[in-house]
Formats: sequence, C-alpha cells, structure tokens
Amino acid sequence: MTWSVRWKRRLERQLEKLPEQVQITFRTLVYEIELFGPVRGNWKNYSKLSKTLHHCHLKCGRPTYVACWEVVDIL
Repeated sequence: MTWSVRWKRRLERQLEKLPEQVQITFRTLVYEIELFGPVRGNWKNYSKLSKTLHHCHLKCGRPTYVACWEVVDIL
C-alpha cells in the first residue's frame, strides 16, 4: 500500500529557508512515508505524539529541526 503525503504551500516556503541538508532529509522522510507508511521507527527520536500525530528529528544539535505529521483517513 502506498501512502499519499500532502502539505500546504506555506510549508514549501518554509522549506526553502532551511539548510540544504535538512531539506534533503525532509524529502527523504516524505519518500519513506509514501513507501512504508507514517510509522518511522528507524528515524532519530521518532515517537507517536497521539493516535494520529507523529514526529522525528531531522537534525539534532543546535539548531534542532523536527518534522511533525498527522495521519488523516480520507476515503
């Protein structure tokens, strides 16, 4: 099963301001979510925040970059 990942235009503008390596890491995360689903236990500091919310670290240290996403069931 493949997953559909969508985001708002605002995120695109925010991504453009991030360091290139963080952008690449984010796109890798999106690719993995599309292929394998939203539960990404192989990512640094991944955790489920609630039943539908997830997060993981894209880059640790200072500054730290974190990605958060929500699973929405759309039929």
